[in-house]
Amino acid sequence: MTTPDPGATTRATATERRSSISLTQAARTFTTRPQPWLLVAAVAIAVTARGLHGGYAWSDLYLVVGYLAAWPLVEWVVHTSLLHWKPREVAGRTIDPLVARKHREHHVDPQQLDLIFIPVPALLTVAAGIAALVWVLPTRIGLTFAVVATTVGLVYEWLHYLVHTDYRPRSAPYRALWRHHRLHHYKNENYWFTVTTASTADRVLHTQPDPSDVPNSPTARDLLGTGGR
Repeated sequence: MTTPDPGATTRATATERRSSISLTQAARTFTTRPQPWLLVAAVAIAVTARGLHGGYAWSDLYLVVGYLAAWPLVEWVVHTSLLHWKPREVAGRTIDPLVARKHREHHVDPQQLDLIFIPVPALLTVAAGIAALVWVLPTRIGLTFAVVATTVGLVYEWLHYLVHTDYRPRSAPYRALWRHHRLHHYKNENYWFTVTTASTADRVLHTQPDPSDVPNSPTARDLLGTGGR
């Protein structure tokens, strides 16, 4: 895969100058990485456990709807505060989480396949957190939470991966996501933080300006501005 012009502006038109791949080809490559399989396994376990437990109630639906409504904000907060974390000195030690380091590498080369996916240690940490919530919450609620959280995680991993491939947008909703995320990578890293939605949290939190009003950022590919050092 080739890298689009880093000076791309409002339309990220580099895709029109590259050969495209089919959705089947994209899916085939997606399944070669461990993260999707870990997420599929997590979804299967959660769905099976929830089905065996039974006892559905309206509160299950409320939880699902609430989670989905809150997700764009959660995604925005994680992206801005954790993925774009800058190394800090605390008590003589440098605090620089793995996910932040990997995300900086991802910005350097947005189409490097291994850097598109959530790092496995981070994925396992999140899985442990979900398992802890299942343990401490009422079982029915905890298992419903596990189902929606793992499913949304799998959808996130797929959409984020797909946007960074040479698969060309065909539907209007996907085209909006594609354009939104590529503006973040190739236009200006200080805006357009959501990945699985467009015109949601970014619009509310004023990080979705008109691209024509935003200058191309010299640090979109070098988040710390170190010139690769």
